[in-house]
Amino acid sequence: MAVRLEEEMYGPIKRFYEQRGYNVKAEVMHCDLVAVHPERDETIIVEMKKTFNLALLLQGIERLRLNGDVVLAVERNRKKSGAHNQRFGDLTELCRMLGLGLMTVTFYKTKAPVIDVLCEPGEPPVRGARHRKRSRLLTEFRERSGDYNVGGSTGRKLVTAYREKALKCAYVLHKKGPSAPRELVAATGIGKSGEMLRSNYYGWFQRVERGKYALLPQGVEALYLYREVIADWIASCEL
Repeated sequence: MAVRLEEEMYGPIKRFYEQRGYNVKAEVMHCDLVAVHPERDETIIVEMKKTFNLALLLQGIERLRLNGDVVLAVERNRKKSGAHNQRFGDLTELCRMLGLGLMTVTFYKTKAPVIDVLCEPGEPPVRGARHRKRSRLLTEFRERSGDYNVGGSTGRKLVTAYREKALKCAYVLHKKGPSAPRELVAATGIGKSGEMLRSNYYGWFQRVERGKYALLPQGVEALYLYREVIADWIASCEL
């Protein structure tokens, strides 16, 4: 059940902290909620929004200048589970990286709201560096001969390192006619040419007899479409 106003979240969050021994007051120096523990010298600032957005994030960062423990609170709307502001795994990690806490409030028609604390203020990030993916990133970068894509574009077929290699194989087949994989290895320097021909990922190649492959019309069309890539490769071979 979605809330209509942010202030509907205040009551459940206030009770949550009061049950843990905090004294709670609202709108203290423009902070939505301030909880102070009388015995442990702990102060928590909570900023509330119906959905997680940039305004809430910036507000949380601003509150860090007042106090080290800041929690962002948003509604968990079960009807919008696919929305970007409901991707709580990623949002939790973002808050951890910024030193913020994050909690959600889920409202129901027939039972009391449920609060989930996804991370506490100051918790370290839990997702470590992805070394394998970083290695793949650098390999892909190094194996591309040039920059044939436009950053931020959508709906276009990207020129990847694999596509470049397939284009080189297609060019050799176009010039020489049906050829064996070893001939393509010699002409292109691509050690996995045979594997590329057999997998035929783009549908450009056809096995015409044992150990020999030819180029299909789709491959010829690709050579024209990516002629800039082929032209740069030919020029580099002639240097």
